[in-house]
Amino acid sequence: MWNKSVCVALLALATGYVFLLDSDLPDSVLKYLSSSFLYQLQGDLTSPESSMAAAWDVLITQPAKQWNRVAVGVNACVDVVLSGVKLLQALGLDSGVGQDHSILHSTKDLKEAFIHFMGKGAAAERFFSDAKSFHHIAETASAYPGAQLYVGGNAALIGQKIATNPDLKVLLCGPIGPKLHELLDENVIVPPESMQEFDEFHLILEYRAGEEWGQLKAPNANRFIFSHDLSNGDMNMLDVFVSSLEEFQPDLVVLSGLHMMEGQTKEMRQKRLLEAVASISDIPLGVPVHLELASMTDPELMSAIIHQQVFPLVNSVGLNEQELLFLTQAASGPHASLASWNGVPDVGVVSDIVFWILKEQGRTPGKASDLTRIHFHTLAYHLLVTVDGYWANQVAAVAAGARVAGTQACATQTIDASRVFLKAPLKFATSKMEEASTVSLNPHEPVSEWHRDGVTFHYTPVLVCKDPLRTVGLGDAISAEGLLYSEIYPY
Repeated sequence: MWNKSVCVALLALATGYVFLLDSDLPDSVLKYLSSSFLYQLQGDLTSPESSMAAAWDVLITQPAKQWNRVAVGVNACVDVVLSGVKLLQALGLDSGVGQDHSILHSTKDLKEAFIHFMGKGAAAERFFSDAKSFHHIAETASAYPGAQLYVGGNAALIGQKIATNPDLKVLLCGPIGPKLHELLDENVIVPPESMQEFDEFHLILEYRAGEEWGQLKAPNANRFIFSHDLSNGDMNMLDVFVSSLEEFQPDLVVLSGLHMMEGQTKEMRQKRLLEAVASISDIPLGVPVHLELASMTDPELMSAIIHQQVFPLVNSVGLNEQELLFLTQAASGPHASLASWNGVPDVGVVSDIVFWILKEQGRTPGKASDLTRIHFHTLAYHLLVTVDGYWANQVAAVAAGARVAGTQACATQTIDASRVFLKAPLKFATSKMEEASTVSLNPHEPVSEWHRDGVTFHYTPVLVCKDPLRTVGLGDAISAEGLLYSEIYPY
């Protein structure tokens, strides 16, 4: 690639050549030629990644009314993060054929599920049913050189991210043991009732883009999570969480952990979900609630969460591509016949499903629902979709979510254009089900907006980290950042 000095020299030669051809050209024409060439030159030298990062910085502005007190619950744990391939090798396992398992009963199930998702480059989370086997795996993982311990659980990760804002007070409820309490930000308030004697551990098996194991090769970096977590599965801190709200007086509530109930029996799961719905209903009127979803495999549980259970009680939902596809399959929504995503999720397909959720389960005429906002995030792009009239500053919110995806994955304070790349489509249709407009990527205006029957879509690409240092908690950081820049109108 040419450097700037070579380009400047060529500019001088070009200008001189034009002058030789016609030395009587006015100075204004020569200045125009020089400035025009220089403008094109600067455009060539500025990468799309640099242009997008600069444009985001301009677009990301604080909302007129900001949150002051945020309550977050109810899943929390300690994440043990290490290489998935190396852990499985340390357990004496060889590569082979992948197969998904909704619940892991053995190390063989673990290996097959890990291979299945690593081959797709997709994130997933599973419950490990055998306590004795899980504790053996956890001990092996914790003792492995290079294994790292972090704050884990969607609620704790979102609370930890929000707590980096010194102007906010954050309440965190969940099963919090001594190690997790030690890892939490000092700005996070933990009710005494949330403390317990032992920590819950989740194992995070990471893999790099292009990493190989036998015939397996990961298309991009991601992680596979599993645990034998009974405290979070029981959601036994939900009552503590809701009872703490009266004293804390939050102006935003963030709820997660419903997916942890999958490890329970069907009867217990139904009982706890009804109790969860009752608890959510007790959250004071006027306090918006954001629900963060996570990887699930039980269609009955997902369907119950959607239909007349949890969705109508919350104002906002955050989810990724795996959760969105499973949701539409469980509820027989648009594109439910799609077995899996083929590469980057099609924007038109995602748009159709999100639109359907808001129309079927959202706050529309004749429906008793509070749901008015969905934040969809995938590796290559984000969509923030809102029912008109209820949310403000969503251009800044979606841009902030995308920016933090690039900085957190690369562990940088700002976007480093040399360490990220564009994976999003350069052109896409906004729907696959009806007549749609076509959107083309403009790095200088990276947030696109379109409308569909009272619903507004805000889209922006993500600058994907070439060599991510850590992928765990990225979705939680994205949702947290998007919420921090969002403003909800009272209704």
